[in-house]
Amino acid sequence: MSETDGAITRGRGTDSREVAPEALPPSATFERVETNGIELHALVAGDDDAPPVFLFHGFPEFWYGWRAQIEPLVDAGYRVIAPDQRGYNRSDKPGAIAAYAIDELAADAVGLLDAFGYDRARIVGHDWGAAVVWQTLLRYPERVDRAVTMNVPHPAVFQEFLPGRPSQLLKSWYIFFFQLPRVPEWAWRVDDWRGLRWFVDTSTSPETFGERALDRYKRAWSRPGAFTGMVNWYRALVREDAPEPPTWTVEPETMLIWGLEDPYLHPEMAEASAERCANGRFEPISDATHWVQHEADERVNDLLCEFLE
Repeated sequence: MSETDGAITRGRGTDSREVAPEALPPSATFERVETNGIELHALVAGDDDAPPVFLFHGFPEFWYGWRAQIEPLVDAGYRVIAPDQRGYNRSDKPGAIAAYAIDELAADAVGLLDAFGYDRARIVGHDWGAAVVWQTLLRYPERVDRAVTMNVPHPAVFQEFLPGRPSQLLKSWYIFFFQLPRVPEWAWRVDDWRGLRWFVDTSTSPETFGERALDRYKRAWSRPGAFTGMVNWYRALVREDAPEPPTWTVEPETMLIWGLEDPYLHPEMAEASAERCANGRFEPISDATHWVQHEADERVNDLLCEFLE
């Protein structure tokens, strides 16, 4: 059974049967939420009247990428909302590449606040989710109480850094590979997603993503249209002509968490990103890679609970 409440359809949903019960708080439900002309699937946990924290995942994850953060944030007194972003898992998957332009993705985030009835919220993002958080901060600063980004730099910093650093171009090889039509979808899916598993496994220690977690990721990647939707974020990145935000200075208080062993992104961009914030804070984690919220989950959770308070 499910019930419809305005733009939100509530129900435990099948995702609840795909996750070990101990990984979710008892209050967790799964909902379909109308935002920006599409529907997103989201995990929601915590008291309805608790202050909201929105968690935005990156590639190639889905809401499950925040499994180590959900319960600690609920225990700290927050209502956690972790959507599958457009193109991912159970959320809508528009066909047009232009539908994945960064201004559309930021509009999805603000539309989620609207759907849940919040004027303002705390927002957290990792990887592409951090890119969405940066754009929301720049385009809709009045909607953000505080923000946390993990292992993706301020967009202006990335634009300035990339042309003069051939080493960063090499680190970003996959962005160019994803521009090929249909080839990434085929190449990374064959042999039980061997290519995508290699991409994840070679960037972190083997125990970070165990077989049980990878099985859940593979189910999400295998949903009709999902991997094309996921890759279309990268295709839109090099094609888009989205209008620039009104300013490149981030006004809301923002914390940057950065795993310094990230094989994809130079850590110098993190400090430069903090300098783009009127009230920025840089928290490096020396023994973590790009997957900082998995590898250093206790440290990340402590930082989140302390900063978001």
